[in-house]
Amino acid sequence: QMEIGKVPENVLKRAVFKQIRHRREEVILHPGVGEDCSAVAVGEDEALVFSTDPITGTDKGIGNLAVHITANDLASSGAEPIGIMTTIILPDGTREIKLRRIMEEIETACSKLKIEVMGGHTEISDAVNRPIINVTGVGKVKKGKIVSTGGLKPGDEIVMTKWAGLEGTSIIAAEKEEKLLETLPRELVDVAKEFKEYLSVIPESKIAMEVGVSAMHDVTEGGVFGALWELGEASGVGITAHLDKIPIKQETIEVCEVFKINPYMLISSGSMMIGCEKGNLLVEKLEEAGINAAVIGRATEGNDRIVVSRDETRYIGPAGSDELYKI
Repeated sequence: QMEIGKVPENVLKRAVFKQIRHRREEVILHPGVGEDCSAVAVGEDEALVFSTDPITGTDKGIGNLAVHITANDLASSGAEPIGIMTTIILPDGTREIKLRRIMEEIETACSKLKIEVMGGHTEISDAVNRPIINVTGVGKVKKGKIVSTGGLKPGDEIVMTKWAGLEGTSIIAAEKEEKLLETLPRELVDVAKEFKEYLSVIPESKIAMEVGVSAMHDVTEGGVFGALWELGEASGVGITAHLDKIPIKQETIEVCEVFKINPYMLISSGSMMIGCEKGNLLVEKLEEAGINAAVIGRATEGNDRIVVSRDETRYIGPAGSDELYKI
């Protein structure tokens, strides 16, 4: 096992650098011992977009999640992700094999997304009792094409991609498998675990940019209700959404039922909220590309953000602690 402090140079070379591949021509300075910076070259009509996010809520699949969450933030601004910088902090007593597995996960996810690990920092610390990964991402976008969360206008339709609670469902299925198997069939739990395959919103971001959008926001902590609130708040508009139009998988409903949590307030990476004038056209284009999507509501004048269901109208407010942390 590794001692507290910076990871030794030989481990760094073996467990970290050896996993990383160079795959973006924009990256012109690469990770190595003593290299504290990376460099990205861009064209004159392009802007660089940066985003950063830590992953702390799960141990299983942490490397994969860390990459997707940051790449999704970049995609939500309309940018094409280029690469990431990762800070990995591991508890005292961690074995080298654990670090190598995390790096392999990170590199596999980067390979899928055609992005690059541009640099980072790795250390062992007694200040943490579980691994923490912080990822900073960089992407590029044409200067006039940057999309914000705050671009929604009254009358715009709101399109949601994929399904509510995907990420949370996959985390719970992996971390609480035994408890779920007491009441749910194994095949349901196995399907729920595989929801991690849906985590990237880069494909829908590309299609949305072609169709034309006013706002994009990836659904993360706080779930669908949290994302709707953030979209409305950032844009200074009201929102009316319809509960029965929000796509959700049966597996998510069953998993949330076991722990008595609300699937619409559960961390939902893999799903994107998109504001646009022609929601049905966007849904059509997304479905042609094999991406499930639905128009779930619209932006309104004023500040009321409501979710309408058959028997009640629910006012939504800022997201509190994600439902995942209640388990």
